[in-house]
Amino acid sequence: MSNEKDTFNVADLSSVLNEENRADLVNALKSKIQSLAGQHSDILESLSPNVRKRVEFLREIQGQHDELEAKFFEERAALEAKYQKLYQPLYTKRYDIVNGVTEVEEAAVNETTPDGGDDEEKGVPAFWLTAMKNNEVLAEEISERDEGALKFLKDIKWSRIENPKGFKLEFFFDTNPYFTNTVLTKTYHMIDEDEPILEKAIGTEIQWHPGKCLTQKILKKKPKKGSKNAKPITKTENCESFFNFFNPPQVPEDDEDIEEDAAEELQNQMEQDYDIGSTIRDKIIPHAVSWFTGEAIQGDEFGELEEDEDDEDIEEEDDDEEDDEEDEDDEDDEEENKTKKRSSASKKSGRAQLGEGQQGERPPECKQQ
Repeated sequence: MSNEKDTFNVADLSSVLNEENRADLVNALKSKIQSLAGQHSDILESLSPNVRKRVEFLREIQGQHDELEAKFFEERAALEAKYQKLYQPLYTKRYDIVNGVTEVEEAAVNETTPDGGDDEEKGVPAFWLTAMKNNEVLAEEISERDEGALKFLKDIKWSRIENPKGFKLEFFFDTNPYFTNTVLTKTYHMIDEDEPILEKAIGTEIQWHPGKCLTQKILKKKPKKGSKNAKPITKTENCESFFNFFNPPQVPEDDEDIEEDAAEELQNQMEQDYDIGSTIRDKIIPHAVSWFTGEAIQGDEFGELEEDEDDEDIEEEDDDEEDDEEDEDDEDDEEENKTKKRSSASKKSGRAQLGEGQQGERPPECKQQ
């Protein structure tokens, strides 16, 4: 059994991942791998010659598996790139219809609104806002104040980046009274793309119009009575907003001085930030229409329901095991009571049964725990 210093655990990995300098990260991982290699050699040396030969052969099998896995990742990336190109024409058609660039032939007929006026609405108003609000993860991030700005959202795209590995989200906005940016981006740099290990995230700095910042609110406080300054005191505070997504949590350069609670909070914030980004990439962008109509909600709920049922099955199995144990205990108590009664009856009859030459019953043996 190796001691705690030699164990490659999650805490070690987290401390390594908090380094911003990739060179330091690589060196740290190399050092850890070398120490692990030392452990493996110690384990092999402790084995008998025959067992060691078998383990060496197993390692060759593992190596063959790893080579196949590497090819799988390569082919998966190529397949994904192929289908991303095939998706693009569909995304373009979706963009054109949502934003009123083109019209669906069946909908080209002039329609009237309930009040009798002509329906001059173009495209599908608040398409992306509605789609995102129907997703549980994103709905928690969107405040009522955000909705006005998100109605100007025209499209969301994502793409892979190669150096460093990761992906980028792009949010395209129409001209609006909230900010001057036409595109807001969020980029995720990954240490390992196949295993979602996040190094850092970078967001666009939003150029807010005066008095329109949605990530801050201005509080006005009346001066105290008798105060010389009659003007109200104004104070700016940060507030919850979807647009905080573009100002992601950052790991400080000198992370050694971070207290444990602060480090844990930072890690939770980064995990939540990645969860939002991956939800937009994997769910909202490819299935935006289903999220807009609400059909995707049922699919999500069905998946969660299956998970809940699995959890309930596990709980029921645990309950059944507990009931079985209780039944066994009850049976043991019953047998013990019967034995006591038989013993008492034998004493009262002067051991009459044994006296008649019959073999007496032995009390049941206690079950070994």
